[in-house]
Amino acid sequence: MFEKILIANRGEIALRVLRACRELGIRTVAVHSEADTEAKYVKLADESVCIGPAASAKSYLNIPAIISAAEVTDAEAIHPGYGFLSENADFAERVEQSGFAFIGPRAETIRLMGDKVSAKDAMREAGVPCVPGSDGALPDDPKEIVRIAKQIGYPVIIKAAGGGGGRGMRVVHTQAALLNAVTTTRAEAGAAFGNPVVYMEKYLENPRHVEIQVLADEHGNAIHLGERDCSMQRRHQKVIEEAPAPGIDRKVIAKIGERCAEACRKIGYRGAGTFEFLFENGEFYFIEMNTRVQVEHPVTELITGVDIVQAQVRIAGGEKLWLKQKDIVFRGHAVECRINAEDPFKFTPCPGRISNWHMPGGPGIRVDSHAYNGYTVPQHYDSMIGKLIAYGDTRDQAIRRMRIALSEMVIEGIKSNIRLHQNLMLDGGFVGGGTSIHYLEQKLATQAPDVKDR
Repeated sequence: MFEKILIANRGEIALRVLRACRELGIRTVAVHSEADTEAKYVKLADESVCIGPAASAKSYLNIPAIISAAEVTDAEAIHPGYGFLSENADFAERVEQSGFAFIGPRAETIRLMGDKVSAKDAMREAGVPCVPGSDGALPDDPKEIVRIAKQIGYPVIIKAAGGGGGRGMRVVHTQAALLNAVTTTRAEAGAAFGNPVVYMEKYLENPRHVEIQVLADEHGNAIHLGERDCSMQRRHQKVIEEAPAPGIDRKVIAKIGERCAEACRKIGYRGAGTFEFLFENGEFYFIEMNTRVQVEHPVTELITGVDIVQAQVRIAGGEKLWLKQKDIVFRGHAVECRINAEDPFKFTPCPGRISNWHMPGGPGIRVDSHAYNGYTVPQHYDSMIGKLIAYGDTRDQAIRRMRIALSEMVIEGIKSNIRLHQNLMLDGGFVGGGTSIHYLEQKLATQAPDVKDR
């Protein structure tokens, strides 16, 4: 087991990794920007190193600075968290070349799954169902592009091979708009991701977003930890996640889960990972794999009893997977609300000082957050300041506990999206379960904002 780990991230995930390490008896190094000097995880870490100014490009994305921090503190491994450099194959490669363990997959695996075209090819070979689409990257020939679209059937969606986070995609409903959409998406992809390659898929009208969590070691062992439903989204960004996904037969989940585990064995995957699917009319369609820990991992931890972050550390340390698929038992239901420092109706970020911070408690309630009373939310980073998770024996109990927890939560001095979550926990569509990825945006487009919260 490692004796010291450097955490190359910030916010709630930095604190989450720190706590997992402390439980394993591992010392920690927190790297931070000048804006995060007073962060809770910086104070709690055994050591801390400032790696640059507030701007991410000069701190949390500064690979030489992070490697240097690991060298001067004699860390043995680096945990990338999520976001920032967590799925950067060059970073993973530099970490290993510098003599440290990267707590995640190998660089070649990140490259394979980070490119949407090569990822889909690998999944097809592994028997994982994919959305009908182009066989690889779209060609330059306009006539061939038109032919492919006709074969798939409109509407289609043009996607950047190197895209992610809801960026680099464009829906096309008619042939007249096709070629311009391809040209525009290529230009945007090249500028945003340094990769102009695009591909085409059938655009599913009302799918759900359902993902499968996996764990795999370097010895060829792999299991799945069931599914999460992340369909409550706005602009392709998740707002609420839950596990298990309501209304999907457990036999169907077991089948797709085993296919994902087998895919991990075939590609030599190592660590924790998530297979993301669109689910429509009883069928799963692979869209991408995230080669890191997910924001929503707590809901899976609560229904399985498996600490996913500790599993990442142990696997990176060379341990064989200590769990078999038969050992994974799913109990109860968990719901997670992402708590953001933003206007609950305009969704504009709201950085600033938190003058009053009170978090809820009680049976089945978990709060993952780095914020505290008097904490100043920086303007330089993502607006998420925490996650509120409710667990119950049933989905109904988890929702009721979440309603109570939200009513007890107090965040003053800045705006937060608590009111939005309170509305959604009473929404008939959400309570009924099984809403599509378009549900929230359609709901927001038709309802009038509460004037009192403007």
